[in-house]
Order: sequence, then C-alpha cells, then structure tokens
Amino acid sequence: MNWEQLLSAKRFGLEKYHDNKHHDRTEFQRDYDRLIFSSPFRRLQNKTQVFPLPGSVFVHNRLTHSIEVSSVGRSLGVIVGRELRKKYPQSEAHFEEIDSIVAAACLAHDLGNPPFGHSGETAISTYFSEGKGRGLEQKIKAEGGRWEDFINFEGNANSIRLLIHQFNGRRPGGFVMTYSTLASIAKYPYSSIIGNGKGKFGFFQAEEDDFKRIADDLRMNCLSKSPLHYQRYPLVYLVEAADDICYKIMDIEDAHKLGILTTEHTMELFLNFFSEERQEKMRRVMDVVTDVNEQIAYLRSSVIGLLVDECSAVFLKYEDEILEGKFTGSLVKNISSLPNEAYRIATEISYKKIYKTKDVVDIELAGYRIIGFLLDTFITAIENPTNKYSELILSRIPEQYEINAPTLYQRILAILDFVSGMTDVYALDLYRKITGMSLPTV
Repeated sequence: MNWEQLLSAKRFGLEKYHDNKHHDRTEFQRDYDRLIFSSPFRRLQNKTQVFPLPGSVFVHNRLTHSIEVSSVGRSLGVIVGRELRKKYPQSEAHFEEIDSIVAAACLAHDLGNPPFGHSGETAISTYFSEGKGRGLEQKIKAEGGRWEDFINFEGNANSIRLLIHQFNGRRPGGFVMTYSTLASIAKYPYSSIIGNGKGKFGFFQAEEDDFKRIADDLRMNCLSKSPLHYQRYPLVYLVEAADDICYKIMDIEDAHKLGILTTEHTMELFLNFFSEERQEKMRRVMDVVTDVNEQIAYLRSSVIGLLVDECSAVFLKYEDEILEGKFTGSLVKNISSLPNEAYRIATEISYKKIYKTKDVVDIELAGYRIIGFLLDTFITAIENPTNKYSELILSRIPEQYEINAPTLYQRILAILDFVSGMTDVYALDLYRKITGMSLPTV
C-alpha cells in the first residue's frame, strides 16, 4: 500500500463529482464537522460507556468518550503526519490531513454500538445464538443471508453500515464520508465468516460490495476475495490506539471518582507508567495542589501524553510493516517495556475491580433483558406483519428503517438498525410502554 493512494478525499456516494487531479484539503475537516452535528452522534450522550447513567457523580458516556478519543487521535495524527512529511518530503500524499482523518474516524468509531454498554453487542448476538432468534437460522440461510452477521453482531460493522447505508428517504451514500475516513473506522476489514466466532468483523453482507469499492479504490491489499478479507488500512492503528489509551485510563479515573478504587491505588496505577526519576518530579508537581481530583487529573493527562508519544513512535518505527500488512497486534501492545507492563497491570485491575462491579453488572443484566425483549417483539412482528398487534408494534418504527425489505435478512437488519440506534433511556422507556409497566399520561 502507498500513501498517495491511501489518503483520498473521494466521497462515498459522490464519486462522479470527484476530480482526481484536485485535492481539497478541507474535505476531512468536513467529515469531522458532519459527524459532530449528526443525530447519531448526539444520541451517544445517553448511551452507557461502562458505568450507569445518569448518576450523582459524572462519569463518561459514549459521547464524552468519543470526543476524548478524537482528541487523542488528533494528537497521534499530528505527530505521525509531521514525521511522514519529513520522511517523504517530495511525496504528493497529504500527510498534513492525517490528524483530521483520524480525529473524524475516532468520533465515528462507536456510532454503531447499541445501548447498555459493551453488553449490548453480546445481548444482540446471544438473542440469535442462544435465545428465541435461533429458529431464524435456516430461514436466513435459505434465502442466501449471512447468519454469522447476527450471531457475531459487531458494533464496528454497524458503524460502517450507519455511515454508508442509504436509509429510506435519505440520500445515496449515507453520510457521504471520504473513503479515507471510512477505511480508518474498519478495525476488522473482513467478513463475519472469518470472525471465527469471536464477534469481530468489519462489514455486514449488505455492505460488503460497498466496502470492497472503498478498499479497492484505496488500494488496500486484498488477502481473500471469498470470503472477503483485506489487510488493515494503516490509520486504523492510530484510531485503535486512541481508543485503547482513553477507555482504559479514563475508566480508572471514573472508578476513582465513584470510590471503586482508592486514591492511593489510582495514583500507583498511573505512576507505574514512569521511571522513578520522573515519578519524583511528578510528586513535586502534585504537592503544588491539594485537590485530590486535580492530582489524579494531572497524573491521567501525563499518562495519556506518554502513551501518545509511545504509540506514535511504534507506528513510525513499523510503518513499512504496516504498509506491507506484516505488522501484527496493536500499537499499545508494542510500546516500550515500562509503560507496557503498567498498561497490562491497569488492564488486569480494570477487569477485576471495575468491569465486574455490581452496578456495571446490573446494567448488563438490564441490557440483556430489554434488548432481548425488543428484538423478539419487533422481529416477531415483521414475520407476521398482517396481525393486528404486529401492525401496532411496527407503527412505532420510524419510516427510515426498511421493515418492508424483500428478504428476511434485510428486514432483521432494519430492526437491528432501530434497536442499536436507541439510547439507554429510550430503550428502557419503550420496553416499559410495550410491557404495560408505563402508560402515557392523559
């Protein structure tokens, strides 16, 4: 792969208006602005990141997480773009736009995630693999639909669908994003058939041809045509690194605010990233302020700054391998030994003490119950659309969703579009109304 072809301002859905001889350097900034002002992005404010919302103590939701990931992604892109320009001074590639591409992709990386945190994806998958949806397998396969798309439901693939699918009444091309921004979002550029049951893939069967068009135009290396499998687009590594940096470090800070981790333990986890000499300097800085939250915020920002430098250095060191598709793993797993070990310990603590706390588990349990019920209700309705109750239920679905599509596979995708786009509050409210637990006020 080469940078001249990889950095493309061509817009999905507006290809015929694109002039290959003219590169508008503001196209990627327009991607960013388009996402910021979009409804799916705004809805992230009412989607759980890890801890329950709302609460007396403010913690991260999907919106604040995405904004912070975008900020870190921009920093990574600035460093990488600057160094690549130094390395290739005569190149026509627009390295100066890498920061804007990565920042926009980071904003969009969680757009397709369903309500109730990470458990939302699992709740959808298990409805089809273990729940009432199991009986749909043969019907889906009989019409040529890809069953693996449902039993391995993946938020990343759903983000790609949300951005490029033409919903009813909408323009062709969906968000009409640039090819480079779209490719930067696809962490797993292959079909669900290759997912090996791990729930990781980059596009649904419905969007496979569209993704192929994007990947081929950018000259991404194709490893297999059937099932479709590409090597990663290089900037995906920066988007992934920004996400890895933010969610782990910010979850620890949130856990401290909620009293799950003590101040001493939190400080220890953050100081572990630095040498003893640097730790002494940092302790002197912390002595200047007495506010504990400010001290933790200082340590957190220092860790993020360190990881930005480390991950950008890894990307630049292995740039040739990344372009050749030979690089394996993530950037954060290849940083130097001291911060690498500190990150490993932070990850271990997060799984032991944060992600298994009662409140987090309660959200997961509620998510399973609510999402499973909504899927069963709406999918039963689209299978029996002429029933009176089905007509009432389907009237709750906005017209943009294609519940009258010709195949069951497409109709189920339409239900998944509707349910995965819900906020936690909306899903809970709809669940209560359908079950009769809550009635409209007269």
